[in-house]
Amino acid sequence: MKKRLAYLMGFFALMLLFFIIQKPGFMFYNDAVGRGIPMLDYFKVMWHGISLDAATTGYLTALPWLVICISIWFKHFPLRKMIVIYYILISLIVATIFVGDMCLYPFWNFKLDASVFFYLESPKNAAASVSIGFITLRILIILLLAGIMCWVLYYFTPRCLPYVRKRLAATLSTLLIGGLLFLIIRGGVSESTSNIGQVYFCNDEFLNHSAVNPAFSLLASISKTKDYASQYDYFDEAERKTLFDGLYPTKGKNTVELLNTHRPNILIILMEGFGATMIESLGGTKGASPNIDRLAKEGIWFTHCYANSFRTDRGTICALSGYQSFPDLSVMKIPAKSRTLPSIAGKLVKEGYHTDFLYGGDINFTNMKSYLLQSGYQKLTADVDFPMNQHQNAWGVNDDITFDHLFQMLTERQETPWHTTFLTLSSHEPFEVPYHRLPEAKPNAFAFTDHCLGEFVEKLKQTPIWKDLLIICLSDHGFYYPDNSGHGHDERIHHIPMLWLGGSVKQPMVIDCIMNQTDLAATLLAQLGIDHSEFNFSRNVLGTEYTYPFAYWSFGGGYAFADSTGVTVMDLNADRPMIERPSSNTNRILRGKAILQSSYDDIGAR
Repeated sequence: MKKRLAYLMGFFALMLLFFIIQKPGFMFYNDAVGRGIPMLDYFKVMWHGISLDAATTGYLTALPWLVICISIWFKHFPLRKMIVIYYILISLIVATIFVGDMCLYPFWNFKLDASVFFYLESPKNAAASVSIGFITLRILIILLLAGIMCWVLYYFTPRCLPYVRKRLAATLSTLLIGGLLFLIIRGGVSESTSNIGQVYFCNDEFLNHSAVNPAFSLLASISKTKDYASQYDYFDEAERKTLFDGLYPTKGKNTVELLNTHRPNILIILMEGFGATMIESLGGTKGASPNIDRLAKEGIWFTHCYANSFRTDRGTICALSGYQSFPDLSVMKIPAKSRTLPSIAGKLVKEGYHTDFLYGGDINFTNMKSYLLQSGYQKLTADVDFPMNQHQNAWGVNDDITFDHLFQMLTERQETPWHTTFLTLSSHEPFEVPYHRLPEAKPNAFAFTDHCLGEFVEKLKQTPIWKDLLIICLSDHGFYYPDNSGHGHDERIHHIPMLWLGGSVKQPMVIDCIMNQTDLAATLLAQLGIDHSEFNFSRNVLGTEYTYPFAYWSFGGGYAFADSTGVTVMDLNADRPMIERPSSNTNRILRGKAILQSSYDDIGAR
């Protein structure tokens, strides 16, 4: 049995080593020297990339592990003969992926993903930009690398495996190794599974890309790649354009100026699941958020804002990039798409802002880390930056601790102007918080976040920071409450609060126009006098061109459209309305379909 275990461990180590040493090769080929990359960064790239290299190696080890399981029940098992074809295949595949990724990066500036298959459908056109010599040399390099890899694996592998006396015990031991292999593939036992974002470690996109295992990038993208532009083609292009044009104006002067300064320090607080169902003044649960209701009277209170989606990863993109939501995909999970999006942070960095992001949970979850770094956040703080004794929530660190950390961070800050985004955590299931004002767990967890927010704001008012500060409180998505209270994606559930307050706010105001959380980007940037024309699905709701207020949101299997005439919630599978209030309205259906089709056209083009 020792010989079998040694083989599995050796195979894993060799494949892992192949992936690790590919990284400096990728960097050298793509002019790391010319980019001024110091030697230390080569080691950082290899170190931070190991987790994805290990996960990919785990996938490749699965078949040898299965072969070892089977070999236990044979007296003499010809391992080398049985596995050599597998070695040839994986050597060719790994070498092709490595060389393809390395050579395509100068043209694409992103890691190899499934979009390569769209180009291979027309190989003549794909090869038009390079010479025959260029292609021939790369093919020879692929064959050479594959040959070396296959040769090393072949001669490392025992010819035959000896007889095992205690077959049952050996099988159980091998199954335990399989469990360990599964954990390596999964990326551990934390909430997040292996994803590209977990190896991002700095603000240099080239270094982050260098750390990504190209085989993992390709495999991960295959499961997410569709011909998005061909989905939901309800109308021909002329009719779609007629229905869609004018719904998302990108120009127009402000009808009102909300701020005392065009360059305030900006704190965005994304409140986990804090829908209007938990805001008494918006028709929600009584007593769940007295501080938000109180602060609403001191700031600018947007009373008819609606979340575009139903999950944090989707709502974060909607709020921070002003980008549309989708029924069947999360843009954050597709780095090749999310990297193309505009963002509030990216625009502010160009204006000289220092940016950072704070979250008490696992920032690797759903590729959040890669999105945040690529969208302009220069520093990230997450659960790993807090001591383990402060991890008292299943998701990480509770809001009382993170709000205190945020206060300390802001009061010690020297650079200005700055922009910080803070994603809260405690109002997420299992709703376990060190606070017991309300008897029911769910509203009590929201009351806890509200309590922490209230204390945080009152402390800030006593500091010099308050004078030039703009705080924007906005939910990432709504919350279904109480249980069994109607359709899970009607307007009541997607209704969310948005509140602007701070010393930079001129005066309290209530804004009642219908809007989406995606409209934060254009509305904020317009108030700052910053161009927002690249935000295709974000509207300045205080602009002269915002003449048709409406809200749109999507969810698994459906979408909704709400305007002054009412709301329509559509079932995409049945292609019929599930809800129409107060009555049916063809215009709402047609405009909703036009937005859905336009959204997929846009994501398909990125």
